[in-house]
Amino acid sequence: MKLATWNINSLTVRLPQVLDWLAANPVDALCLQELKLSDDKFPRDALQQAGYHCAVFGQKTYNGVAILSRTPLREVVTNIPGFADEQSRVIAATLDTPRGPLRLVNGYFVNGQEPGSEKFAYKMRWLQALQDWLRGELAVHPELVVLGDFNVAAEDRDSWDPEGLRDTIHHTVQEREHFRALLQLGLHDSYRMFEQPEKTYSWWDYREFAFRRNRGLRIDYVLVSEALKARVTACTIDKAPRKNERPSDHAPVVVELAD
Repeated sequence: MKLATWNINSLTVRLPQVLDWLAANPVDALCLQELKLSDDKFPRDALQQAGYHCAVFGQKTYNGVAILSRTPLREVVTNIPGFADEQSRVIAATLDTPRGPLRLVNGYFVNGQEPGSEKFAYKMRWLQALQDWLRGELAVHPELVVLGDFNVAAEDRDSWDPEGLRDTIHHTVQEREHFRALLQLGLHDSYRMFEQPEKTYSWWDYREFAFRRNRGLRIDYVLVSEALKARVTACTIDKAPRKNERPSDHAPVVVELAD
């Protein structure tokens, strides 16, 4: 079974790239972030023709998340229950697999802009609310995966310039503490379960030839629960779509689970 996450940075612009990628990489479920369209504009027909059921939580111009799945989705929840939020950032759903129900939580985490800003304070509140909610989700759904654009470089090796960027957004002590708190709930960073090439990232700025120079960050993650850890056989970052014409600034991250 393969699961993937991809911040597509406008599904309107990059739907053909998503369809091409799915044709070449027929994953069981794909979680998308930054749809940048409202639910009524979501290309449901095209994705259904490609073989995917869709759970969508869109927002005009900004944000927006969706789960595409080969099998029907149920128990869909949008945003963090109990946390008032006008932004479409989280969608969760259960899919039924031969091994039983699997819970997916797809998140477009708050960027935070810069430390000390109101947006950074919002990010801290959001991350705490997410952690509190996931604790309960894990109790109900032991086989659970949290995936998406986390907007945090969890460790120095997840940044092309850890010293130069230290204490800037994505690199602050506070953000990294929240990431570790998610792991302490019983989640595991599937990418770090394997030997990986050095300086491997999932996001590169459009400016200053950052992709060509490999000046990136690893901010897209697939976290698996303890009950799933033994089934993880691989986790990779697919850099090929970042070479497309008019690409997203993010690359897909794919995790494989043994049956």
